[in-house]
Amino acid sequence: MTTSETTAYKNFIGGAWTTADSGKTYPVTNPASNTTVIGEFQTSGASDALRAAEAAKSALPGWANTPAPARAAVLFKALEIMRRRFDEMARTITIEEGKPLADAQGEVKRAMNIIEYAAGEGRRMFGYTTPSEIPNTVAYTVRRPLGVVGIITPWNFPIAIPAWKIAPALICGNALVFKPASGTPFSAVKLVEIFEEAGLPPGVLNLITGPGSVVGNALVESPLVNAISFTGSTEVGTDLYASSARVLKKVQAEMGGKNAVILLADADLDKALGGIIQGAFGSTGQRCTATSRVIVEDAIYDEFMEQLIDRTSKLKLGNGMDADVDVSPLASKNQYDTVMEYIGIGTEEGADLIFGGHSPSGGIFDEGYYIEPTIFAGVEQDMRIAQEEIFGPVLTVFRASGLEDAIQISNNVKFGLSSSIYTKDLTQAFEYINTVEAGMVHVNAPTLGGEVHLPFGGLKSSGVGQREQGVEAFDFFSEVITVYIDHAAAARQQARFI
Repeated sequence: MTTSETTAYKNFIGGAWTTADSGKTYPVTNPASNTTVIGEFQTSGASDALRAAEAAKSALPGWANTPAPARAAVLFKALEIMRRRFDEMARTITIEEGKPLADAQGEVKRAMNIIEYAAGEGRRMFGYTTPSEIPNTVAYTVRRPLGVVGIITPWNFPIAIPAWKIAPALICGNALVFKPASGTPFSAVKLVEIFEEAGLPPGVLNLITGPGSVVGNALVESPLVNAISFTGSTEVGTDLYASSARVLKKVQAEMGGKNAVILLADADLDKALGGIIQGAFGSTGQRCTATSRVIVEDAIYDEFMEQLIDRTSKLKLGNGMDADVDVSPLASKNQYDTVMEYIGIGTEEGADLIFGGHSPSGGIFDEGYYIEPTIFAGVEQDMRIAQEEIFGPVLTVFRASGLEDAIQISNNVKFGLSSSIYTKDLTQAFEYINTVEAGMVHVNAPTLGGEVHLPFGGLKSSGVGQREQGVEAFDFFSEVITVYIDHAAAARQQARFI
């Protein structure tokens, strides 16, 4: 689509597609071809966010009082529509975010899985009954929605991450204001279209595009918003958490990662290499669970490095729409500049750049944000490339004398999202599980991903608040109310309560 053919997409507030109060829009381009404009999107401000919050507040009573199984029917309808629009959704992700089409298809499947799982919970909004210490008294708990929830999502999974927040929030009876990343609003528009077509009542889900510093802050500061669910950088998430705490908002923040694979000498090297390469370079390293570090036991270090370089050299770099491409462009000029800066920092710090590290030129490479898969060896633990999240196709390699040394290296970062070990020794595997500082651990599998019915999130600077996905998601998006019912026929002496 050329600039002259560009479509202007609108916000979605109170069940209507509407322009921002500023009257301004901004363009979003295809990262594989940065002269191709995907569309123009609303440059929203605080007033738009407040209008969306007011719409959500107005819609809240009707949705909250809709029986959870009836809410589930809307989600099941959304699932059906997403299945029908599967190819469209996947292509939208690739042309907007840049990831290979196969990865985009996997993302849409993940979104469908979480919608299906959340819809199924519509008949499982369980509380519990318990014996009371007082005669003729029934004691039990029920769940109620939080109210209006702000949903703030990143650019790297522009459909899956919104879906895994929106679906459980809706099934719990909340009304939402959805602020997607500025760089990937097109996927958000498509997702909201699906819920609109599924029959979600007006005002229950509202979409606002534009700068996070303005819209996000407005949601945090608004007294109409009861909670925030955020995924993004540790720096932004930390500030958001602190600001929300001052006004007593419930917050869930999933933040950065610096994920490590430990490779012991007894491991299946072929299996490990597949997982490490997939984890480091799949989706161009733009996953919070991507493999950023690999810690290799001395005995197999040389053999591993030889095979790592050989396999990495066979990866194909190109446009994500090409079926045989392994590594696609970075999602934006900003992300491209950040990754290239870190590659320069690594060489300046004295690490050995043993593969890649350049931006290819000629043909399609002159049109997009391409960087070769990059491998650094000779990395010291205090180097910035060993400590800071790069969010690109950059892998740092460390030597370790054994398991204890490897775990120390793995834990010696501020992050603690995902981690992995490859070994055939069950004793060492359990030692790793019990001592590694990560919220998600994998044995003989990549650092990537997770399943929708299990909690997702990390330790330390990788996350704060209740976890996403699994039953923990419904714990976050609902309040537990404790009920006491006195059914005695006559008055009695009051019991003493704490």
